[in-house]
Amino acid sequence: MSNKGVRWAFNLSKWEPSHADMLLATSCVQVEEKERLGKFVFKNDFKASLIGRLLMRKYVNETTGLKYDEIRFGRDEKGKPFLINSPSHISYNVSHQGGYTVLAGCGTGGLLGVDVVKVQFPRGKTLNEYFRTMSRIFSGVEWEKIRSQGSETSQLAMFFRHWCLKESYLKAVGVGVTINLQDVCFKINSDVLSKDRLVDDTEVYFRGEKLDWEFQEMLLDEEHCVAVASESNTGEKILFKEIDFHEVMKNAVSLLDPDENYCTSFFNKCDKI
Repeated sequence: MSNKGVRWAFNLSKWEPSHADMLLATSCVQVEEKERLGKFVFKNDFKASLIGRLLMRKYVNETTGLKYDEIRFGRDEKGKPFLINSPSHISYNVSHQGGYTVLAGCGTGGLLGVDVVKVQFPRGKTLNEYFRTMSRIFSGVEWEKIRSQGSETSQLAMFFRHWCLKESYLKAVGVGVTINLQDVCFKINSDVLSKDRLVDDTEVYFRGEKLDWEFQEMLLDEEHCVAVASESNTGEKILFKEIDFHEVMKNAVSLLDPDENYCTSFFNKCDKI
């Protein structure tokens, strides 16, 4: 078993699956996950979620040594996937939004969350109007940081960065929007993110008390930022590595028979605009 952490990013915009790709990929997930995927209306959402399931299976296989086709995932009462038959304690989390699906994994256990966000201007609203509709998400301190940025583009980037951080933490602790989001307050100490360097000096406070959590942030490209929240500081500084479909499917083993009709239904779905 490997204790080394991983950070994978799959660029969905670069993957236009062939019929053979989809036959193989959809045969490598459990039947209940296949049923969930089939309910998506748009191709984009289907692809993003499918890759997420395959990344989890790849990670568990490579980290624990469990045979690919013997890995079994379940879902807890909140719908979060978990590994049923693991002999070891590992942590992993997936996220997808915009043009990416990402996975963060840690072989030493502890709470772990990841979130990826696409930075984009709201449709049909000015930035001020949009910020007003989202006012309850952030604390006064966070809004002050967002508003202190010079241009609207910079304010929007800082807004989504806070959003990404908050989601990564909430996913790790598993509470979602059941708490007052303003109680979780981030202090960003390094304003600039880049694609080739991790920022790890961001702090988080809960109702004014500083928490002992580590956050690692970076850009995947000019439009997407990613954040990993970790309860246990392993000392590892890991940049996200972009992997393609061939790498995702390396060592994959089919769990189900190829389903021609199911794949045809995918190609008949609409693209999300």
